[in-house]
Amino acid sequence: MFDWNDVRHFLAVARTGSTLGAARELGVNQTTCARRIEALEAALGQRLFDRTRTGRALTEAGRQLLPAAEAMEKTAQQFQDSAASHGRGLSGTLRVTTNEVLANLWLTPALAEFGRLYPQIGVELITADRFFDLSKGEADVAIRATGRPDDPGCVARKLLGVPWAVYCSRSYAERRGVPDGIEDLNNHLVVGGIAELDGFPALQWLYRVAPGAEIQTRSNSLMNLYYAVKAGLGAGPLPVTMGDAEPSLVRCTGEIPDLEAAAWMIVPERLRDVPRVRAFMDFVVPYMAALKANGLVRTY
Repeated sequence: MFDWNDVRHFLAVARTGSTLGAARELGVNQTTCARRIEALEAALGQRLFDRTRTGRALTEAGRQLLPAAEAMEKTAQQFQDSAASHGRGLSGTLRVTTNEVLANLWLTPALAEFGRLYPQIGVELITADRFFDLSKGEADVAIRATGRPDDPGCVARKLLGVPWAVYCSRSYAERRGVPDGIEDLNNHLVVGGIAELDGFPALQWLYRVAPGAEIQTRSNSLMNLYYAVKAGLGAGPLPVTMGDAEPSLVRCTGEIPDLEAAAWMIVPERLRDVPRVRAFMDFVVPYMAALKANGLVRTY
């Protein structure tokens, strides 16, 4: 009978391509990792890896066994999460990831009320424009402004719609005038993106409808894009919740149908019934509904 720990080493070598990389990932030495692979191969009576100049490559038998090993890993993680949830109840640490705009506009204020309701649950709020991989445990809950999510092994709940429009600052308007609709953006400065933000749907739309616009400044986060537009560095697309609330900004267009987006809450299926995660899910949905009912967030 094989040892589950040997399967963990098998998965690590398959993913990293070497016993050295696997050893680093698992926090063991390379000799131990190699021994674990040898023990698993002996127990199964099959060679799982071929040696290469750069490390190890899966054999045909290894490739066929990989999905079953990944299923074992998922089951083991579910077992661990279930045991942890029963041990902690409504306590422990909850890791929530979202972009800086959603965090600053409503999630951070919401956490004050959540903390009063559940003082034993600590929240780690991770702000980033990139999408964290929930299936790999990079976070417990994600709040994203995007199209319908398709994260494997996750459930998603739509929280609200997010209309977008193009804005410029009043200082920019005094220097260059206000863009007269979408077509006129070709005659203006716009703020572009770099790194993760360059592929953002709103900026891809901007590049498509205004290929002749001049870009002197590029930002790598939505929050910095907002401040760049506010500073008068050019026009740019922003959520209306953000743009309409800032007196120094001028809206240049109506709400843009091509930029239909929504804020979604995404949770791994294996975590949805963990008490601290369920408490957060059950809190966020009515909280957002109350904001919409009071007109504090815009929706489609």
